[in-house]
Amino acid sequence: MRSRTLARGPVLTALGLGAAQLGNLARKTSDTDARGAVDAAWDSGVRYFDTAPHYGLGLSERRLGAALARRPRAEYTVSTKVGRLLVPSPETAHRQDDGGFAVPAAFRRDWDFSRDGILRSLEGSLTRLGLDHVDIVYLHDPDEHWQQASTTGVDTLVGLRDQGVVKAVGVGMNQAAMLAEFVRRSDVDLVMVAGRHTLLDQSAQDELLPLARERGVGVVAAAVYNSGLLAADRPPGDATYDYQPASRELIARADALADVCERHGVTLPEAAIAYPLRHPAVVSVVLGARDAGQSRTNAARLAAGVPNALWTELADLGLLPEVPGAPSTPGEPS
Repeated sequence: MRSRTLARGPVLTALGLGAAQLGNLARKTSDTDARGAVDAAWDSGVRYFDTAPHYGLGLSERRLGAALARRPRAEYTVSTKVGRLLVPSPETAHRQDDGGFAVPAAFRRDWDFSRDGILRSLEGSLTRLGLDHVDIVYLHDPDEHWQQASTTGVDTLVGLRDQGVVKAVGVGMNQAAMLAEFVRRSDVDLVMVAGRHTLLDQSAQDELLPLARERGVGVVAAAVYNSGLLAADRPPGDATYDYQPASRELIARADALADVCERHGVTLPEAAIAYPLRHPAVVSVVLGARDAGQSRTNAARLAAGVPNALWTELADLGLLPEVPGAPSTPGEPS
């Protein structure tokens, strides 16, 4: 599988495994299926794995660490996140987590982008992962915490990188505007943008992607299916967009995209994966998987050929803008 090496060292495969579903996102996933998702991703050539304490209150990190334990550490890249500190909460352990994961609420998530909070969070992540280091650390969703995250938070991560504790640092969010501010004002190596560089939302192209390319900051594209609307060959009537019921207008637009894809022998999900990689700032697309079958499907979709004529027709029809600096062969670095 193609890979890109960031300026400070970490190698990211074009496809990464996002481990939120290993944390029982929305519903339970068995230990067997979780391990199968990691094993199948590995067998497909994936060597970049992304997780976070938020995902299943640590369950994702524990499962990912267990699945990678027998793999040579030098052969893969792991990223995790800080900003939501897990604090034991035995008084709520009998309840179900209210953060979107099917796990007991044995911990609470405290927003904390202080130096102490970041160090404690990273220490907990290393313990759960069973690793002595992670390669990349992101500030996680600091939307309502700009002041602390953009000062103490990012300064702490840069200090850890400069000390050699981690190889690269960045920020992961579901919006593009604040990520652009981090790129502009701080010494981050990469950003993870979720849902804002897709077939249905190109807002990251307005400022974030050009700025990242200019500054040499890598971009990881996540949530390229916009939480489900682009995940099937044809969007179902009950499809979701950004974790909410999709509007009729969005479903109609996805159907129009699917019409063009079919004319070129491409599925909608295949195009959804290929599109973000056309931009020269994008170094990886991260997709979730709940079991081995989904991991294999992700890899097959990445490998599918997407002709340039598809992008030309979508642009001619006004369904998709041209990607500045896109290579002639989709997905290949320029």
